[in-house]
Amino acid sequence: MEGSSLVSEKLSFRVKFCYGVGHILNDLCASMWFTYLLLFLHKVVKFSNTMAGTLLLIGQVVDAISTPLVGIESDRTGNCKYGRRKIWHLVGVVCVALSFPFIFNLCVSCASSSPSIAALFIYYTPFVMIFQFGWAATQISHLALIPELTNDEQEKCSLNAIRYGFTVVSNILTFCVVWIFLRSMASDSTKVSNGDSEAFMYVVIVLLFVGLLFMLIFHVGIREPFRNCSHEMASSGNMRSSSSWKMWFKKVQFYQVALLYMSTRLVVNLSQVYLPIYVTETLQLHKEFIAVMPLVVYTSGFIATFFAKPFNQFLGRKVTFSIGLVVVIGVCISFFFLNNTVHHVQMYMYAASIGLGIGGSTMLITVLAIIADLIGDNKETGAFVYGAMSFVDKLSNGIAVQVIQIEHPCAGSAVCCGGCSKYYKIIMSYVVGGAAVLALLSLLTLFKTKIGHFEKEKKMKTCAAQRRLLHNDPSISTTVSRSNGPSKNGPLIPYEPQGHPKYGAIECQKSSPNSSIQSH
Repeated sequence: MEGSSLVSEKLSFRVKFCYGVGHILNDLCASMWFTYLLLFLHKVVKFSNTMAGTLLLIGQVVDAISTPLVGIESDRTGNCKYGRRKIWHLVGVVCVALSFPFIFNLCVSCASSSPSIAALFIYYTPFVMIFQFGWAATQISHLALIPELTNDEQEKCSLNAIRYGFTVVSNILTFCVVWIFLRSMASDSTKVSNGDSEAFMYVVIVLLFVGLLFMLIFHVGIREPFRNCSHEMASSGNMRSSSSWKMWFKKVQFYQVALLYMSTRLVVNLSQVYLPIYVTETLQLHKEFIAVMPLVVYTSGFIATFFAKPFNQFLGRKVTFSIGLVVVIGVCISFFFLNNTVHHVQMYMYAASIGLGIGGSTMLITVLAIIADLIGDNKETGAFVYGAMSFVDKLSNGIAVQVIQIEHPCAGSAVCCGGCSKYYKIIMSYVVGGAAVLALLSLLTLFKTKIGHFEKEKKMKTCAAQRRLLHNDPSISTTVSRSNGPSKNGPLIPYEPQGHPKYGAIECQKSSPNSSIQSH
């Protein structure tokens, strides 16, 4: 793609593929982070529930703070040959690659000693912070690249669907790798324990290698278009100016969409975090199911991505989102009635996992398309919008997990107590289901809103600009002489056309005859 003149054309398969794989490293790491971090810290490193939740919260807070800051700086970055979005993407990839291997590994310098839990907490914290900054930089720059590549609404939805499709593939790969290593290298215990540390180490090495390979494909295959000059002509009060990101705080839709995205992410992420623990502690299934059930979720979610684009095209964003929402709420209800005494509990769990995958992926793809609709032509502040959305997502998820961990019946213990089984059932039904209800309420506030259109505000600004043009600028004359020759001393008579103007008229409601500009 060369230049910004091509952004309205259909994207080639090569561009779509190379864009889609650009988030795979993040997806692989996020899958491990959300699905296995608490399990690894609690069962392998032997952190208490509260301390494991605190470390995850630190990471989420760093991510939340980094996302809008990276978004603002990405929007301010000038045109460069490599691309303002791609350069931030590359910074993020480097940070993730250098930090993530240390998170899912026992302390590398502690083999000959027995450090305290507090010392281990300090050891893991900087790696978590660097990883989350890099993850945020990669995520925001990758999302902000969508409006740069195309203006076509269906192409935006297609890119989001392809992006999420590769997210699902990444999660499937993660769970397959975890399943293979847990079966071949893990300890003999049916539960995850300290003896599984080596399996987790090799899982991370494999995933990091695969992710970096696809990052190379992304950076070689995508050529970021240059910005046109419209952002330079935009005023500081216009959202198309990169310096006017604060204007978004005056838009009601911005808050409505942020609440919708936050609640969607709560549904997806909390179910991902606590599903493996629910499977092992509540349903008492073998530890290999911590990979099998998430694998079922994301396989069904991957299949659902193929229906996302036609559903969005024919049913619309809001109806499609509603369908996914209903499925998720139904699954949350089923989680409450499942336990280890239910006959054929594994089969019921497979069915619930399929529903969770279909509903969650439908909601997430659609809400990402809604965010792209909200940004519209305001590309210069697009990264800030994605950063702000991610801010509320990461912060809310971190706080939610920490509260859940603190309220755990055996919060201060490194081993689970008798209340674990019932507690995780409540999390998967009431907490995840409550987030789905919040998403429903958010959607209802948007049901009669045309997302991304601010016609009333545009008209008010146009009328105000006309009045300033006609009344306040002495250098502009809106009168013409009726004489054929030059007028030396006589007054200029305003030109008042007969009848209604046909072309080139900008009119305001309740305006005086002098407050319209008419050209013929």
